[in-house]
Amino acid sequence: METHILIVEDELRLAEIIQKQLQESGFMADIASDGYVGKRMVESKEYDLVVLDINLPLMNGYELCKEIRKKNSKIPIIMLTALGTPENKLIGFEAGADDYVLKPFDYRELLARINVFLKRKDIVVHETKKLGIADFEMDLDRKTATRAGQKIDLTSKEFALMETLLRNKDKILSREFIIEKVWDLDFETGTNIIDVYINYLRKKIDKNFEPKIIHTKFGFGFYCSEKEL
Repeated sequence: METHILIVEDELRLAEIIQKQLQESGFMADIASDGYVGKRMVESKEYDLVVLDINLPLMNGYELCKEIRKKNSKIPIIMLTALGTPENKLIGFEAGADDYVLKPFDYRELLARINVFLKRKDIVVHETKKLGIADFEMDLDRKTATRAGQKIDLTSKEFALMETLLRNKDKILSREFIIEKVWDLDFETGTNIIDVYINYLRKKIDKNFEPKIIHTKFGFGFYCSEKEL
């Protein structure tokens, strides 16, 4: 089965180089030169992965990433950009990106990142791996979540955060531990990305259900449990 990748990049020469390299690696690759065209292409065709620049005409990469996530919470999105500050990365992850590759880059690194995400999609495991607490359950193979039998739509980062909490059930996890495990970043004292994502999870998983399973231990961190510790 052919793998289709969308490159959203306004530097045409760079986009064409990436396209040629991807094609030589056995992929089908399309180019969108601005965010609006990228949005239309994602809506009209099924892609296996998106390589996305941030500084784009008409609609920037952050906005496009959010638009893609509204339609598809599972497709891997790799941001490819020269904007490499921790703040830029956090904004990208908040928008729904799965990975972040800085320009200038080595194509072998980009290809390695692409293959990691494509392998995750293609892995077939005969024994289903599941995590759960109370009436909440996550299927790690299918990347699905349910609560009381109701489907819960989670983005890739929300899923990764909830998986980390569940794997450490009844343990209080520090902000440093969570941001390193889920975002692979050094902890920045000024960032509130964890609070933002915990809030997202509470709205989706706890708001209309009992018992509450996502808790905060003020001054220490966050934990998953059927009762407050």
